[in-house]
Parts: sequence; structure tokens; C-alpha cells
Amino acid sequence: METDGNKKAAGEVSEKKPTATDNEASGDEHHGGRFYSHSRQSSVADEDDDDERSKIELGPQCSLREQLEKDKDDESLRKWKEQLLGSVDINAVGETLEPEVKIVSLAIKTNGRDDIVLPIPESGKPEGLWFTLKEGSHYSLMFTFRVSHNIVSGLKYTNTVWKTGIRVDSTKEMIGTFSPQEEAYTHEMPEETTPSGMLARGTYTAKSKFVDDDNKCHLEINYTFDIRKDWK
Repeated sequence: METDGNKKAAGEVSEKKPTATDNEASGDEHHGGRFYSHSRQSSVADEDDDDERSKIELGPQCSLREQLEKDKDDESLRKWKEQLLGSVDINAVGETLEPEVKIVSLAIKTNGRDDIVLPIPESGKPEGLWFTLKEGSHYSLMFTFRVSHNIVSGLKYTNTVWKTGIRVDSTKEMIGTFSPQEEAYTHEMPEETTPSGMLARGTYTAKSKFVDDDNKCHLEINYTFDIRKDWK
């Protein structure tokens, strides 16, 4: 698994790895199928607000070259942009408008066990059961991703879970804004605890998405998973 090293998230150039921004804890309550209880929950009202915001025109995108040219007479702003972009080769990506985010790997981390590395099919629809979680276990989701061509703004992760056709969880986490670079970024979600008990066990369906501020979906995965008494 790649480590984050000295990767730089936009606006967080002193951090060693990208971290979530504007994230609010949602408490320690565990519902059946609670997938990321520490991530910010999005209610039905939140989803309606997102739909409205998605209709707002954010203005034309600019290439990195154009962004550097803007406000070039402002010394402090110019230095901030240079620090943000780091060693980006402007000649290679400067004319590309849309950023590309490639999710390299997804893994479930649990203390005392090997990471569960999840294959990402091109279709975004893993065949059969994607993974199994033990009830009452502590785990976290870690993923690595690469950003190319341009800055990706407001990258966020959303996850919705259903059981027997009823939505039991809908969560959202802001990941951040990132500049393009060769080295992959690594982000680990807060640790979670799977629910336990007879009602919590069973098969769930879920949909995970990685979306940016321009409402561009970089990856959507539709899958099923189990919560059982044990890992197998």
C-alpha cells in the first residue's frame, strides 16, 4: 500500500497526508448497516440541497496555466499558487481544463488482521458479494488516488446503504482539494464499529461515489456486502 509521504493537499501544504475538511462527527449511535458513523450524515433534506446546488453554474473552468496567469501581479497570491502546485509540470498539463481522479485502490483496515483489498472493476459493479464484515468489529476504509491534468476542487466521498430495500444509512465526507502530481494521495476514513445483533446481520446493498465541486463523478461503485457473526 502506498504511503502519503509528503503529498500536499491544496490549502494544507504543511500536512503529510490529505485530510477531510469541514467534517462533522455524527455521534456514536450505531444503526443496522451503519457504514461510516463518524462521517457527516446527509439527510433527505441535505440530498435535496445537493440537487439544488448541482444546478448552479460554477463558472467556466480554467487550465492551470490560466490560473497562474490570473492575478499574477499579486505577489502573495502568486506565491500561494506556486506553493499549492508544488512541482507540477505546467507545460505538460497546463492546457487541460478538467481534472482526472483515478482511484487506485480501496482497502478495509482492521487491527490484528490483514487488510481486505477490494478490487475495483471497470464497470463499477463488483460481481457477487464484495466483502464481509464481522459484527461489532472496528475497521476503517483507506483508499489511494491520483490526480492529473488539473486541480480537483472539493472532492467528496458519499455512501448510501440499503437493507431489504430500505435505506439504513447515508453518509458524506469532504476529502478536500488537490493539485495534480505523479505520486498518489492516501486518505483513511475515521475508524468505525459495525453494528451487532441479529437484526444487524445479513446482506446489504450500497452505492459509493467520489464527486467533485463541479458535480463530476470520478467513480461510482454499486455493490453488496455482509455483516456476519465472524469474518467468513
